[in-house]
Amino acid sequence: MKAVALDRRESAQRGGRTVPDQASPQVNAGIAGQDAGRGAPIELVLLDVGGPIYDDATYRDALWRATRELVAERGGEVTEDEFQRVYDERRQAQSGSLRTAVAERFLEPGDRQRLSDLADAYWVYPPSALHPDVLPVLRELSGRYALAVVANQRAVVVDALRRDGVAGFIDHWAISEVVGAAKPDPAIFRHALDAAGVDASRAVHVGNRLDTDVRGARRLGLRTVWVVRGEAPPEPTPEQLAEPDVSMFTMADLPAALERLQEAR
Repeated sequence: MKAVALDRRESAQRGGRTVPDQASPQVNAGIAGQDAGRGAPIELVLLDVGGPIYDDATYRDALWRATRELVAERGGEVTEDEFQRVYDERRQAQSGSLRTAVAERFLEPGDRQRLSDLADAYWVYPPSALHPDVLPVLRELSGRYALAVVANQRAVVVDALRRDGVAGFIDHWAISEVVGAAKPDPAIFRHALDAAGVDASRAVHVGNRLDTDVRGARRLGLRTVWVVRGEAPPEPTPEQLAEPDVSMFTMADLPAALERLQEAR
């Protein structure tokens, strides 16, 4: 399939933000080992929560608050700039746990679980964290595709999604705390596929991380859409942008991207 470039400037404007002058969002050529579902009808769209639906700044701020408090508890200090450097390093690398990286850099051995638990306690999405491009897209997709949430989240995230008008569009749920598996574990993707009764070749996963979303879904044969925001790299490389089937900077481009994936041969 020939790579088709989407208009980066239009994508940025629809998302209500400025996108760095980097590689354009694009529908990419085939990836080795992932051609079986290419061009097949799409019946199911799987959606990550942090990044595509909610602003990942909520999670980042919760982790920063927990880190600062645990460092202070031991009489130490850490600046927000130091924390941000670690956060951006993990985002750029698109591999490894951010919580582990923060714990190893700033905390004592064995504090990783305490950091995780404290960050989870602070990690609550306010209504303002909902990206403005989400509900219009869900209205457009609803009825054309079955929609599922596949997310590494606590069960309480469903309350936020219900409050903000997202849950009504969702047909199937695969929340890590409920399923007992987290991306990139194939089990969480299979949970959603089995609930929908849809083969992986007829499903697309939409997420903002290469390691957990794109690579995890691809192993099962799903097509992939990478939303380059939140925990995506601050400066995505051409190689990173080419890894999923589609790279885009706003959810507003999702309906057109899904149509192009179905047309691709």
